[in-house]
Amino acid sequence: MRTNNFYILFALSFTVFINTSGFAQDIPKSEGKVSPNTEQDSVTVQIDNLEKLEVSEVGQDSTLQDSVKPKPNLLASTVTYKATDYTSFNSKEQKLYLYNEAEVYFEDMELKAGVIVIDYSKNEVYAGRIKDSAGVYSQRPSFKQGENLVEPDSIRFNFKTEKALIFKSSTEQQGMQIYAPITKKENDSVIFLYKGRFTTSSDIENPEYYFQANKIKLVPGKKIVVGLTNMVIADVPTPIGLPFAFFPLTKKQTSGVLIPSFGENSSRGYFLQNAGYYFAINDYVDLAVLGDYYTNGSYGLRMESNYALRYKFTGNLGFRYENLIDSERGFPDYSKSTIYNIRWTHSQDGNSSPNSRFAASVNLGSSKYYQESINQVNAPSFLNNTMASSVSYSKTFQGDPQVNMSVAATHTQNTNTGDISMTLPTIQASVSRIYPFEPKTGSKKGIIENINFQYNVRAENRIQTTDSLFFKKEMWEQAQNGINQSIPLTTNFKVLKYLSVSAGTNYNETWTFKTVNKLYDDTTDEVITSDISGFAAYRTYNFNTSVGTTLYGMFDFEKEGEDRKIKALRHVMRPSVSYTINPSFNQYYDTYEVISADGLTTEQVEYSKFEGSLYGAPNKNYSNTLGFTLGNNIEMKVRDKDSTVAEPKKIKLLDNLNFSTGYDLAADSLNLSPVRISGSTQILKDKMAINFGAILNPYALDNNNDLVDTWNINNGGSLFRLTSANMSVNYTISNTTFTGGETEESNQENLRSGGRDDDLFGRSQGYADSSFYANDDELDDEEEDKSPSALYTNPMPWSLRLVYAVNYSNSQRENEISSNSLMFSGDVELSPRWKVGASSGYDFKNKGFTYTSLRFERDLLSWRMSLNWLPDPDISQWNFFIGIKSNLLKDLKYDKRKQSDKQL
Repeated sequence: MRTNNFYILFALSFTVFINTSGFAQDIPKSEGKVSPNTEQDSVTVQIDNLEKLEVSEVGQDSTLQDSVKPKPNLLASTVTYKATDYTSFNSKEQKLYLYNEAEVYFEDMELKAGVIVIDYSKNEVYAGRIKDSAGVYSQRPSFKQGENLVEPDSIRFNFKTEKALIFKSSTEQQGMQIYAPITKKENDSVIFLYKGRFTTSSDIENPEYYFQANKIKLVPGKKIVVGLTNMVIADVPTPIGLPFAFFPLTKKQTSGVLIPSFGENSSRGYFLQNAGYYFAINDYVDLAVLGDYYTNGSYGLRMESNYALRYKFTGNLGFRYENLIDSERGFPDYSKSTIYNIRWTHSQDGNSSPNSRFAASVNLGSSKYYQESINQVNAPSFLNNTMASSVSYSKTFQGDPQVNMSVAATHTQNTNTGDISMTLPTIQASVSRIYPFEPKTGSKKGIIENINFQYNVRAENRIQTTDSLFFKKEMWEQAQNGINQSIPLTTNFKVLKYLSVSAGTNYNETWTFKTVNKLYDDTTDEVITSDISGFAAYRTYNFNTSVGTTLYGMFDFEKEGEDRKIKALRHVMRPSVSYTINPSFNQYYDTYEVISADGLTTEQVEYSKFEGSLYGAPNKNYSNTLGFTLGNNIEMKVRDKDSTVAEPKKIKLLDNLNFSTGYDLAADSLNLSPVRISGSTQILKDKMAINFGAILNPYALDNNNDLVDTWNINNGGSLFRLTSANMSVNYTISNTTFTGGETEESNQENLRSGGRDDDLFGRSQGYADSSFYANDDELDDEEEDKSPSALYTNPMPWSLRLVYAVNYSNSQRENEISSNSLMFSGDVELSPRWKVGASSGYDFKNKGFTYTSLRFERDLLSWRMSLNWLPDPDISQWNFFIGIKSNLLKDLKYDKRKQSDKQL
């Protein structure tokens, strides 16, 4: 609504006035030379030494000696105006008329209307609509300057005082639709509205809700200040009102209060959640500080910060802490506990530093954090049983050979047992492959030219601890450290044109800084193990070679004169035979004597002083193994449904089907290793992924279910004994599956918390945080796609995600299904604005439903209504929310939560 109409009107008046009346300064047409009459002046002027003045007619023109100084030209640009029917100036009325599709342009401003009238006698301009023969008004005025657009019924503007009256105007200010029957423009930056209304509804003519205020002050692009305000829903006034309100209008981040949500907990009383303050620190980093409070004294604190530097890096950092009190002080079941969680993600732009990279993904804290947390944001992470972290820095030193180095700190935490495994740090370095005998020109050929080696080193400081000892003194005392170095030497070459042969050896050297010593104490009848600090090392090596090839088989089903649907079957096999020698390193083993109870018999017990070290003890048993692997890939060519396509379509029947086993030539028994089978495929247009595996053991079991050196077939069984098997099926389907539609994106909050990248365990929804929902632009686009209709005649949108997993165990004649479950998550859009969804699962073995989450959503155009219900007795709770979608008014909401006591 910011305007410079004064300049436009001044340009129009100046132009018309020149064209109609301003002829005094025009130069007349030449009609001959007029000679002036020369008379002798009686007055004599003495010039002396002064320069004589040059006399001219121009210098004596009285108009150039006018004492009134003209105003400077206020217009620096050209004014353009036009109209479809006519442009007319009435000299008597001093008015300029522009009729039908009238337009005026000046710099970044444009005024369009059915009729535009400029009254020079009153210094006013009028823009309004025109009426056709049927009495219908059309061509409402439209004034635009920059990004501000005003569309009233009519405008009156005084270009001398720069004040304006605008009737029935509507404008949009950063998502806020503003309408007023009378608007007064005080100057370019202040506008007053009388009996105005404002709303975030897209339909300003008939909004589903709006706020009515008698007095509104608008500063475009800065703020809206209103007096007594009343909320109106469907043109019905409500008792909801405010004595005054202030709405900032800015595209920059601004700091502000975060409105909490409230609810009730059965054991902790009433609560407020997610109250706090948002700090817009600068363009690169922000900070949100949130808090929870319960009437029994429990409280929580959350801090979330996002940071970004364009073309460099992005990341976010979060800290969550909860002090939970159960029952009340003085009662026997009173308890107090604290839980916390730290999350940090950092990603670097690959182009910012091609030779170095820093990345972080941290999720650590109390093992029971997600199970005991009472903040709704953490509800879908209830089933997380692992938290993992990694912070790494890597650098590449270009050259020949190339050197790669990395430093990393890792963390893995089992939330069920509380066990924690950490490496602080892990340092790795490697030198790229070196070919000492490669030719200076041309490709490498033969066994000698392909000989290559490289150098790898890995140093670790590993800590095994528990949640209760995390970052305490005892944790550091359990640290293990060591360094492992390896030099692999390999080569490869062709044999008989089709056989690929590779051979090599690997040398390893392991350093450790703590070993053990064992001895037997006959007085206490126990083995005493003592730690010995100091440097120690052992060296190992092995040899390996393998021969492999690729076989192609094509089974043609075509017959002359027939157009069969199945054209051909293609089978690709990749057999491989390997041979590996692992020597025995007995020199690194010692013995201690154990004296029996009779005092006569002694037993020699062998042990290695490297037992319990970071990389373990060297191999003691000599092995000489032949390995067999067979990989398969099966494809089928079928006739395309489109008759215009000449080439057949390829369909994968099996992505891979692998068999592997081995035979140890040096073993004295149980030489043959179990046969391992694994495979995967994708069917139904790659919507269903199937993975399966099995282990077949050729040896039998005795009466004690122990493995014996007897073929299972000789023991009255089959050739192989199925000891274990597993299968998993993932399937995603929706109403658009067969028309090329896409499924919705996974919730990133679940993934950051260590959960799944889908919503099978529910959706993480913070009702006060709009980031968990689609943004306003996406919602508007969805609304545009849905054409209004009295009946829901379009196909009902729906989506379904299924994961089925089954495991079979029979290693010791259990012959049982160890696990058998189906997880599912789906949504159904019952009508264009009603959606229901569920995330649950069923355990077929234990015959019960798993973690279940039910959700109901209603799109109320400018509003959103949601109900999320967790019926599981362990964490039973429900959450109801209704509020405005727009971020500008998202704090206008009703949020009610009911939570159960997870400790019961």
